[in-house]
Amino acid sequence: MPAVNSRIVKAAKFAFVLASLYYSIVLAAGLLIDQALLDKVDKKYGTAAKQRFVDWQELIDTGKAWPESEKLERVNNFFNRNIEFVDDIILWQKIDYWAAPTELLAKGAGDCEDYSIAKYFTLVEMGVDENKLRITYVKALELNQAHMVLTYFDSPRAVPLVLDNLKPGIMPATQRNDLQPVYSFNGTGLWLAKSKGSGQHVGGSDRLSMWTELKLRMLESPF
Repeated sequence: MPAVNSRIVKAAKFAFVLASLYYSIVLAAGLLIDQALLDKVDKKYGTAAKQRFVDWQELIDTGKAWPESEKLERVNNFFNRNIEFVDDIILWQKIDYWAAPTELLAKGAGDCEDYSIAKYFTLVEMGVDENKLRITYVKALELNQAHMVLTYFDSPRAVPLVLDNLKPGIMPATQRNDLQPVYSFNGTGLWLAKSKGSGQHVGGSDRLSMWTELKLRMLESPF
């Protein structure tokens, strides 16, 4: 009997840890940017990087009361204007690397995955329901290559809006004939994507190893 109780206690503790981990991850972009962190960023990455952090925190703090349409526009513009596109192999010496928002801001550079991830976490921290947001893997037909964007669903069956670093203006997916959706995910789910509606749910986003690795890294260190 004690052994059974021990297993139950361990299971309960494990469930609690998982729940705590999930909520910590969702709020990871809301990192408290205090003076000690700013000094560390300034010393390691320079004054321009420090200013990006200050501006990011101001965007989050002042934008929580904005209507969602303004949140989308401001966040999309913030990252598109402040981040330079650089391939992972050049920036991280890796074929594929999904950077945390803090890593992206520190470097001031990243690729399409990094833009999309940073926009996602920033909007969640500003109060946008994560169920309205999907990081969406697509094929960029004009470039004939894989690409990633952030999509916003006003309702589950709505045509999503596309937040992209290639074309800075936010547009409905039906007007982005240059993008062919493949799959999408957020903090809880994974879907086979389509241009209208949320697509077919095929499981949890923990099936994506890069996403799981990113979330754990965000908990361990800001950059």
